[in-house]
Order: sequence, then structure tokens, then C-alpha cells
Amino acid sequence: MSSEVGAHIWLPEPLLLFHPDRVGDTDIHPLRGLLRFGPYSAGLVPDPIRVATFAPHGESQAVYDFMKELNSAFDPHERKDYLPRWPGFSTVFNVHMRGALASCHLQLDANVDHDMEKSPRPHLVIADRLTRAIQALDMRRAEFDVLFIYIPARWQAGYVGTAGDDFDLHDHLKAMTAARGLPIQLVREDRALAYPDRASVMWRIGLALYAKAGGVPWKLADTDSETAFIGISYAVRPVLSDRPRFVTCCSQVFDAEGAGLEFIAYDADEVEIQRENPFMSRTEMFRVMTRSLDLYRRRHAGRVPRRVIVHKSTEFKSDEIDGCMEALHLCESVDLVQVVEDIGWRGIRIDPSEGSPKGRAASYPVGRGSLLSLGPRDALLWMRGAVSGIAQRRDYFQGGKSTPQPIRLVRHAGHGPWDETARTALALSKMNWNNDALYDHLPVTMGYAQVLARVVKRMDRLGNAPYQFRFFM
Repeated sequence: MSSEVGAHIWLPEPLLLFHPDRVGDTDIHPLRGLLRFGPYSAGLVPDPIRVATFAPHGESQAVYDFMKELNSAFDPHERKDYLPRWPGFSTVFNVHMRGALASCHLQLDANVDHDMEKSPRPHLVIADRLTRAIQALDMRRAEFDVLFIYIPARWQAGYVGTAGDDFDLHDHLKAMTAARGLPIQLVREDRALAYPDRASVMWRIGLALYAKAGGVPWKLADTDSETAFIGISYAVRPVLSDRPRFVTCCSQVFDAEGAGLEFIAYDADEVEIQRENPFMSRTEMFRVMTRSLDLYRRRHAGRVPRRVIVHKSTEFKSDEIDGCMEALHLCESVDLVQVVEDIGWRGIRIDPSEGSPKGRAASYPVGRGSLLSLGPRDALLWMRGAVSGIAQRRDYFQGGKSTPQPIRLVRHAGHGPWDETARTALALSKMNWNNDALYDHLPVTMGYAQVLARVVKRMDRLGNAPYQFRFFM
């Protein structure tokens, strides 16, 4: 029996598209592409984007100064081989940003700090104050587009719950405002205001602000428009909760360009626990896939996708496979792919060497997009690694540290070469509009599903209508 594995192939860095009609407006670098071509949805976002604010008593000026920074220019001091100069919000996105009317800028009462200090559960104090302020501002929803909430560093005791409390301030606020259709941006003093590299902060917040206002910064350029993607994740409520313990959350990129990002979420009744992982019954999976297909058809004039790729972090049990196939029987091709993040595999790059027939270890890691098939059902894909065409003089390695770890793709349904399955996973790692990085370490189907599940489990009730992801960013 041979211990050798098959030869690997390398998939080039996926192109991003920055205009719906000009097919040549493409770049592999998302920020460079924005500066060259502008955002994909230019002209479709309200101009100006109106920003409302919350702040502690007497500290609104800190938020106003931060908004002024967004309209100013900054040179990067970190990641210089990747991060371009920030020239100002309106220059990047071709749309203005300004404060909303005076009635949309609120301050919390002056007793918040005192009440937090005296309370054994300070997270409940700040959550209650912010909830009441959001309810008051919700009456003026037509007068602003995005809400900035200033969180000072001294409130750190209220960021998470005390022992036994399943509480996270960020997720609590997202759950409450998403139910109201209100996009928010938390402006933390220790991250947004105090972080020394202002260009880095402006790129991250600027991208998030544009997407939360309804904008589309970029889409994927080279993909099959008849392929749809679904990412499945689960959330677990505390044992003492009076609601169903499991929430099934579907994050969905409805076509291969990355358009139409909506998702469904609902309480799961027929769930079996194996090794602390939940698995759906055939009926539950059929229900999830049917609703997903209905959402796709609603956005595509009744058409069904030619191909569907479903991503999940756990294996697909036989009942789950049967439920998928029953719901998606009109589609020509269905791939059920498990995405395993934590694996023991590593790889190093070997360059040819005249002095050694086996070559020598390179000074840079393996290329991002390296694909190594382990068999008909398993493959390794390096989502992290060296990328050409980003830095001027050398390959770009995001993070610049350690030996990059691949993800493992396990195909539970589907057939054919791994190239296209891996290519789409690699491309979807560039579709996170809540991050200024070149890529994420997971496809957006998995990354978004994990975020959504974490927030959705805190929502008081789950409606039947689909949710837009921009309210959860």
C-alpha cells in the first residue's frame, strides 16, 4: 500500500467585479479595485448616507470627530504591502456620508456609569439603557440610514455576562436591532477610536457603513450564474431557556456572484445529538432546503438553480442527505460538502534547487489556492497562503506568521473533479463585506452562518420572512 498522495494543483486568486456592465472592471485586490473602479452598486445607494448616533452623557463629540475622520485621508502604517491609502469615504464609494438630523443624536443618562458600578450584573444595566434608547430612536427610523453606537472602554464590565449568563453585548444589540430592520455600527473606544493606524480603521468601518446602508462593494467575476450556495449552521440556547434549544440557521448566497444574500432561521424540533453535534431529521432538512429553494426562485423569476452547493461544518448524515435530495430534485447537480476547519495537516513550499534533487524549502508558504486531493471524497484546500499580484516586490502572505493550515473538504454527495468545488469555496472567502482583508479563512457561506446563528439565538422570536445579512454585520 502506497503512502503517497496525489499531485496538487494551484487555483489562481479569484477576480472581483466592480461594475454590473463593464466586465473589465475587475481586480483580485478588493480595496485597490474600489479605488480604481468604485463600488459595484454605484448610484443605487442613498446619497448622502445619514448617520444617527448614541453616546454616553456628554460624549457625543467623540462620535462626531470619528465621523469627520471617515471623510478625511490617512496613510497606512501597518500592512503596507496590502493596505492602500484611505482617501475619504466619498472618494472611495462615490457617495456622501453625514450626520442625520439633530433629533437622531441621543445621549444616555448621566447615571449609567454609577448604576453599572453598583450592580452585580452590569451587563444588564447597559443593555437596558441602550434598549430604551434604541426604542426611542426607532420612532425616527425614516430620518436616518445607519446608527453609530459609541461604547467607551470603561464599560468593559458590561461587554459579557457574569458566570452563568449567556450574554454578549454585541450580539444582544444586533439581535434587537435586526428584528427592527435597523443597521447599527458599534464604535468601540478601544478599537475604533484608540487604534493607532487610522487608515486601517477607516477602511474597515467605511466598508461596513456602505454595506449596512444597502450598498454592494463588489461581486465575484468568474462564476457560473446558475449556481446557488447554502451554508448551514446551528445555534444552541442555554439549557435553562424556555425555548427550543436548537436554532437552525441558513446563511445563503443565492447566486455565484454573491448577490441576493438573505437567510432563513427557525427553531429546530427534530434534532438528534451525536458527539455534542446536532443533526437534522430528513423532514427538518427537507424543510430547510425547500425554503432555501423557494427564496432563490422568488429572486430569479421562478427558475431553479442548475447546481446547488451546500456547506456544513459537520458531516451529512444519511437522513440529511435524503432530505436535501428530495427538496432539490429539480436541480441538475447537488454537492453536499463538509468544511472541516481544525485539522492536523500542514504543508510547506519546496522550490527547485540545483544542489538537491528534492529541492529546498522556500522562504514563503504554499500558495493560497493550493488543492490536494486525498481521494474521491476528501481534499485539502489552502485558503491561506502566498498570493501574487498584491505586493509590488514579493508574494503577499496575509498575517505574515506561522505555517498556513488548509481546510478539509469532504464531499457527501456530488461527483467529478475537485477543481470547481474548491474554486467556488476559494472565491466565496472574498465575499465578506464586513472586513477589509483580502480573504477570510472560510467561505462566506460558513463564516456568515456562524455569525448569524450566534445572533439569531438571542432574538425573542423568529419570523417566517427572510432576513438580510446587513442587519447582522
